[in-house]
Amino acid sequence: MGEAMLAAVLRKRLSTPQGIIVSDISDARRQYLAQKYGVSVTGENRTAASGADIIILAVKPQTLADAMAELKSTLKPKQLLLSIIAGAKIKTLRSGLRHRRIIRAMPNTPARIGEGITVWTATPQVMERHKKQAQSILAAMGHEIYTCDETHLDMATAVSGSGPAYFFYFVEALSAAATKLGFTPEVSQHLVLQTMSGATRLLQQSEKTPAELRRMVTSPGGTTAAAIQRLEEGKLAELVNKAVKAAYNRARELGK
Repeated sequence: MGEAMLAAVLRKRLSTPQGIIVSDISDARRQYLAQKYGVSVTGENRTAASGADIIILAVKPQTLADAMAELKSTLKPKQLLLSIIAGAKIKTLRSGLRHRRIIRAMPNTPARIGEGITVWTATPQVMERHKKQAQSILAAMGHEIYTCDETHLDMATAVSGSGPAYFFYFVEALSAAATKLGFTPEVSQHLVLQTMSGATRLLQQSEKTPAELRRMVTSPGGTTAAAIQRLEEGKLAELVNKAVKAAYNRARELGK
């Protein structure tokens, strides 16, 4: 996701490669990023943060404590910290870094192609110009939604953050079902992907709700009705609700 943000910032010309420095523990990763994007790289977080106007913290939740220990008390009051770490609450970042100017954001993987959506919030200390800069960075990856309520971030983690994986899982299952019917795996995937893509565009462009569009396809006693009946017997809606709740609870656990 950090690379997706880097690529978006450069693609939208929000910065030049010369204006960016990336820190990573992997030497191979550093060499790759330097060669592909022309940015400066380092293995030291403090070096990357020194002198930066905006610091993007894009590490796994399990390594956050180490990153904060390295950066603690080194950030300047006027620097903006933008965190995309799942579950990491603002109070945790504020305490661990001794810093108040913080934006917390939850993007998702379609940001890699500029089709993502990010929910974000900011502390009262974040200046308006920094909010606009952060908004530009997040919008470069797709859509963005600002909220004043930080609890919405864990909700977004469970819905939009993890959501692409739910979609990919369903595509896997539908493609496998098509293959079992007799299509080749290649044809199965093409059929499913175009069906999903077309249905998404139809839903986006239609004034009808998903339920209304579903009923339009589901003729009484027809093939779709037979399939929907099986999904309802399997309590698909209830299962999806439980899955999203599990992701939400896990996001809250990570925050602790």
